[in-house]
Amino acid sequence: MTHDPVIEALLGALTADPGNHPVRAHVARLLLDAGRPDEALANATTVLAAVPDHVEALRTAAAAARALGDEARATAYGRLADALDPAAPATPPPPGPDSPPAAPTAPVAAAIPDTADEILQRWTESEAVAEPAVGTIGQAGITLADIGGLADVKKRLDMSFLTPLRNPELRLKFGKSLRGGLLLWGPPGCGKTLIARALAGELGANFYEIGLSDVLDMWIGSSERNLRGIFETARRNRPCLLFFDEMDALGQKRSQLRGGGSSMRGVVNQMLAELDGASTDNEGLFVLAASNHPWDIDSALLRPGRFDRTVLVLPPDVEAREAILRLHLRGRPTERLDLAKIAKATDGMSGADLALICEQATETAMEASMASGRVEPISQRHLQEAARSVRPSIGEWMETARNYALYGNDAGAYDELAAYLNKRRR
Repeated sequence: MTHDPVIEALLGALTADPGNHPVRAHVARLLLDAGRPDEALANATTVLAAVPDHVEALRTAAAAARALGDEARATAYGRLADALDPAAPATPPPPGPDSPPAAPTAPVAAAIPDTADEILQRWTESEAVAEPAVGTIGQAGITLADIGGLADVKKRLDMSFLTPLRNPELRLKFGKSLRGGLLLWGPPGCGKTLIARALAGELGANFYEIGLSDVLDMWIGSSERNLRGIFETARRNRPCLLFFDEMDALGQKRSQLRGGGSSMRGVVNQMLAELDGASTDNEGLFVLAASNHPWDIDSALLRPGRFDRTVLVLPPDVEAREAILRLHLRGRPTERLDLAKIAKATDGMSGADLALICEQATETAMEASMASGRVEPISQRHLQEAARSVRPSIGEWMETARNYALYGNDAGAYDELAAYLNKRRR
């Protein structure tokens, strides 16, 4: 192994500016030519994590992987490079011990800066990574008052976010930061996304909703680049509530990622870096996430400073169910209804189930109206028939959650869920 002073100088310079991908790609090629394929591959893949279509880095990675004996990886990189730039010749394999000596090649003098000023000038002129336009951002349009029930959840959110914001002098006195992360978890259909949107409305912040498809990409490094661009967009629009749905899919436990899922490790690492990295400024950025399966989330994401606060969003109780029914029937023609009776008959149903009951009752009333030629209001009978036809949608989730509450709760993460299950058994 040789240690070229030019290589070492450029590697030292990259320490100060690790994001200069053109220079790093050139260093990777120099490392490969110097007989250091492992370092060449590491630098080339760093470039590809940010610029997946960087042809030079792809060809260097292919040659380095082949030199290290990873033929499958070399073939994959080479095939992608050929697809992006079919006119360029493929990178030949490195010479073996019996190969004839290669003809000398002329050095690329222009690629090696001579002075520090030239290095700084080239870095300034290098193109920045294009930020992906993903997700939707805008005003929330609702507040917590628009959500029926969930009194315990609203109280927890008020203490975590709203009180510090509304009392800036008290917040400064106690040193309470406006940055933070909170995980909403629980069975599907119980209003986690709606709560996040309403909280943004309470904060007067922009609501930036991100789904799974907004982050994940088939190309190597693109998912990490998407995630970095999402956080940068949120920081430019502060105050902003950044909401990630399906966090269990985005932040899977890295110990469970093997084979084809290993590319997700980079997504988890990027998420960790964005949440509390040394170079990030998240003041005024509120990061919320929702998950139906928190037991699948990497424990590093749940450590202090990240998603350190968790709120269990349970199926609505009887008072909340009555409020949800009233909310979904608001503005529709109805008879005098006994919603308390319907609420008692729908124990164990989610908010989505209750919305479906109201929709089915509405459809029945509309059908009757079309048959009679006049408006037939929604009646108690319509609601009762709809309630009997709708089955709770969270039964399977409850069975899975019960197993974690009983047998996987050594750290106490599911104490609140265990208390809820014990209460239901009484």
